[in-house]
Amino acid sequence: MTKIDIIKHNTTAWDEESIEQSPWCTPVSEEVIEAAKKGDIQLRLTPNKFVPKSWLDGIEGKEVLCVGSGGGQQAPIVAAAGANVVSVDISQEQLNKDLEVAYRDGLKLMTIKADMSDLSDFVDSTFDLVINAASTVFVPDVEKVWKEFYRVLKPGGELFAGMMNPSFFMFDHAEAEESGVLEVKHKLPYSDVDSLDKKELKRIIDDEVPLVWSHSLETLIGGQTKAGFSIIDLYEDWWAGDETLLNEFSPTTFVTRAKKE
Repeated sequence: MTKIDIIKHNTTAWDEESIEQSPWCTPVSEEVIEAAKKGDIQLRLTPNKFVPKSWLDGIEGKEVLCVGSGGGQQAPIVAAAGANVVSVDISQEQLNKDLEVAYRDGLKLMTIKADMSDLSDFVDSTFDLVINAASTVFVPDVEKVWKEFYRVLKPGGELFAGMMNPSFFMFDHAEAEESGVLEVKHKLPYSDVDSLDKKELKRIIDDEVPLVWSHSLETLIGGQTKAGFSIIDLYEDWWAGDETLLNEFSPTTFVTRAKKE
């Protein structure tokens, strides 16, 4: 197999995902936007739990960068709460949904198509807050992402980052659903590119499914502190509905709140 252009592949895959209206590609309702305008901010970075209200105190008027957040969800909610928002996503289809919600509900926000590993469109110390819905699984080098987030934040700025628990990637969830048994299939850290055999990897490429990397807790959490952040809070969440048997035993996602000192 020829060398994979990861950015090009995942851009196309997320465009397709958005067109097919997966859960992360379905714009929020007018009711959610109206609630945010009144201070009831229902912001999700993982499948189920809302970001704690206390994290969002004083968000009105702040400069906010939403990354990997297209789909008409996070960016419009934060804009409705009164922040000045820029939404960055690898997929133009996803960004179009942010703009659709903004037009529908009279919101002001900007969109930029870019890879989260390269935020060179922005100068240092531009934003008060970076919000990243669980999407770092789609980049091979997560530590590079943390460094970029740190760079574009002002001193005292914060990062809310949703992430997949690496343990999720030990299992073949489709196979487990069929058999009713969770069985360890992969060692960590997992990567579609390195962990799958050539036939299965080719199927993912041909089917235009996004390529993923589990990363490790060392690079997900330790990578933030290595970049200069202080972790000041954290919460865990489960996967949506009954889509994985792992929900019975373990949280599958988590969100960190980190600060640039």
